[in-house]
Amino acid sequence: MSEINGSRSWREELASLVEDTGLRYTAGSFESKRSEFTVAGDSPEGESESLKDQVQGFLKAWGEMAMELGRGCRDIVQQSLVTEDSFIVQKLGGPCSEVSKRLSFLNDYFLPEDRDPVHSWTVILLVFLIAFAVLGVNTKHDSSIPRIKKACIHPPSASRLLLPDGRHMAYHDLGVPADRARFSLIAPHSFLSSRLAGIPGIKEPLLEEFGVRLVTYDLPGFGESDPHPIRNLNSSALEMLYLANAIGINDKFWVLGHSSGAMHTWAALRYIPDRIAGAAMFAPMVNLDERRMTKEERQKTWEKWVTRRKLMHFFAQRFPRLLTYFYRQTFLSGKHGPINKWLAVSLGEKDKALVLQPKFEEFWHRDVEESIRQRNVKPFIEEAVLQVSNWGFSLTDLQVQKKCSRKGILPWLKSMYSQAECELTGFLRPIHIWQGMEDEVVPPSMTDYVSRILAGATVHKLQNEGHFSYFFFCDECHREILTTLFGSPQGPLNNTLDATDSATAAE
Repeated sequence: MSEINGSRSWREELASLVEDTGLRYTAGSFESKRSEFTVAGDSPEGESESLKDQVQGFLKAWGEMAMELGRGCRDIVQQSLVTEDSFIVQKLGGPCSEVSKRLSFLNDYFLPEDRDPVHSWTVILLVFLIAFAVLGVNTKHDSSIPRIKKACIHPPSASRLLLPDGRHMAYHDLGVPADRARFSLIAPHSFLSSRLAGIPGIKEPLLEEFGVRLVTYDLPGFGESDPHPIRNLNSSALEMLYLANAIGINDKFWVLGHSSGAMHTWAALRYIPDRIAGAAMFAPMVNLDERRMTKEERQKTWEKWVTRRKLMHFFAQRFPRLLTYFYRQTFLSGKHGPINKWLAVSLGEKDKALVLQPKFEEFWHRDVEESIRQRNVKPFIEEAVLQVSNWGFSLTDLQVQKKCSRKGILPWLKSMYSQAECELTGFLRPIHIWQGMEDEVVPPSMTDYVSRILAGATVHKLQNEGHFSYFFFCDECHREILTTLFGSPQGPLNNTLDATDSATAAE
């Protein structure tokens, strides 16, 4: 009976079934009562959840749902569409396998051998597309970034001569006149350069002191020179020879090449050796497909290059037309940019300090403007392809070797009773190579290969020097170079007797 008498009223029973809201009805009005309920570890005040926490929780839940949805879709596709009995696998399985085999050469450059190139390069392509999309969307203006200078096209200023095939070649003369030159130097320029380069920053009085005539010219399609329909390194050497004859260089002349411009210097040593008095090269480029180059030597060069440089090398070898897009986004965009980005290279500390100097920036901008004067991408693609394709010769062809003629019965009988007639082949004149040991554009490993193949070449290893620091805007370095090549300065020729002595020295 006590349980019955002590039972709660119906209002109390209803209240026990409903969560306590903290509201009490008294005398026709409501009053609020704060809940005493707390959670272990929370403060008594019970801070409310912020909007940031709510958004993070929502995004996390949404991401988990999307992942589960993706896994479900993947399972459905695997179980219904990519089984061996499905229509899609039967129709596309064979072609996909064939494509995978054809693309397996990509594993030699970027992927491990056990990776499927179709799957891997599809993922890489998607990543590239997403990256380009993100870069395209990001259009915010940062006032801290310096204003981009536009490339200007200057009025024509070069001397030009008519080649036998009707094209014009532009050239630039520096130093002493032709009739007073004790030594003549012809310098083809490197990639993204022009006849204005030569030896950057060299002073005219220094050339006159040594009696040097320095001649530079625009390669076909660069600067003010007309493009060549089908050019190679053989035609490059013959054009250099025609230039020498046309401007009055009747004796032997020296050739000078820097970086990729050395490619044309090597060609001159191979195809017109009888007219070359010697060669001066600075960080000379070498084809990585040289047949005598070892895998270790290639790897030492390859690992020094930045990823963009490797990509440009790969495109030049396999898909040269794709270079059009990259060139039009950089130096053919009509705007100036940093040299390391335009050439897809990395620079050492001394090179970085050099390119920040105002005189270098002024020279670089003017040289690039002259190089892209014709706004034609084809010459640049041709030059890039020439660097990585078959040159038509190897550096081993320049090795000094003794060649004895023993073909035929008569020479063989003579060799039995007398010493066989032999002659030296290869390039017999001096070759000087200057190589910066901190060079990351043309690593020292390339010059190590050259010195191994051409034992007679003199290599000057420059400690703490980069790709540009010794050759560009260094008066002391320029004097050292001319002294190494020509000895003590003797000044220009003064009379016919001096001219005869100079021709004898060249012989």
